[in-house]
Amino acid sequence: MAHLRLIEEGEATGVLRAEYEAAVARAGKVFNIVKAMSLNAPVLRRSMQLYSAIMHGPSPLSRAERELLAVVVSATNECRY
Repeated sequence: MAHLRLIEEGEATGVLRAEYEAAVARAGKVFNIVKAMSLNAPVLRRSMQLYSAIMHGPSPLSRAERELLAVVVSATNECRY
């Protein structure tokens, strides 16, 4: 099984700390899927921008439909996060 080094909240500085604070504001915690990108904070920031555009941007799909699709894709891919 692959192992990723994750930077925990207490270790985060700079851009990563700001992204973690945004994650807590958004979801109440920093999920491991966010921490998985912690070694490259600029990539994490861009990933969160993409997520925000997909989930909150203009779309013919409702927010509930988008969330449902995300759950189905995660379940199909056997994601455990």
